[in-house]
Amino acid sequence: MNASSPESPTQKKRILVAEDDSAIATMLVKILEVRYEVHRANSGTEALALADRVKPHLALLDVMMPGLDGYSTAQQLRLLPGLKSVAIIFLTAKSGPMDVVKGIQAGARFYLAKPFKIDELLAKVKKALGE
Repeated sequence: MNASSPESPTQKKRILVAEDDSAIATMLVKILEVRYEVHRANSGTEALALADRVKPHLALLDVMMPGLDGYSTAQQLRLLPGLKSVAIIFLTAKSGPMDVVKGIQAGARFYLAKPFKIDELLAKVKKALGE
């Protein structure tokens, strides 16, 4: 298995987790790193800089983050070179109907309210990544 070769079919897909709650971010990384290459950011601004470097296949974004919120992060993420079609999933405590609509308008493939079920999250991640 040669995971360093970009052409390798065994190379892990890259996921960017942007979450300012350390406990939730740590849990997400632990769950996802079993199967994926996971990169963690604590804010929207940090997520954009990291995404520009690692070119994730999927971004898991919290909505309420310091500075740049998740909606704005999602919109700006799609403007980065090579990330126009990056899959986006929002994980947030904001679960009202208008929040969901705003998330979909910002480019989210899925919108999961906190607290979320791990099985549901993993199913959405696989679906968003086309697995």
